[in-house]
Amino acid sequence: MPNSVLIVDDAAFMRMMLKDILTKNGFEVAGEAENGAIAVEKYKELKPDLVTMDITMPEMDGITAVKEIMKIDSRAKIVMCSAMGQQAMVIDAIQAGARDFIVKPFQPERVLEAIQKALA
Repeated sequence: MPNSVLIVDDAAFMRMMLKDILTKNGFEVAGEAENGAIAVEKYKELKPDLVTMDITMPEMDGITAVKEIMKIDSRAKIVMCSAMGQQAMVIDAIQAGARDFIVKPFQPERVLEAIQKALA
């Protein structure tokens, strides 16, 4: 059974790019969310193997969402997606429980490497 992934990003274009990389490489996209609040609800509902989480989003940012998901499931596997220059936020995310991070614009090889590492 392929690993299921929940893609969280407020930009539909970014979700589409990640979905494309993942589906071409044998992953199943369980769902998508456009902000952290929706991500937490979808995580409870879908119980994906992995979450890709954007940092900067409306309503609830990615770091808060990581903390909420970790409260629900301390073994959750989350990979952060950040734009250039958000290193401080990435460190906060890793401290909150994220396993790795990928930088936008996405390099497919790096996305797959981060996801496979997080799932291992």
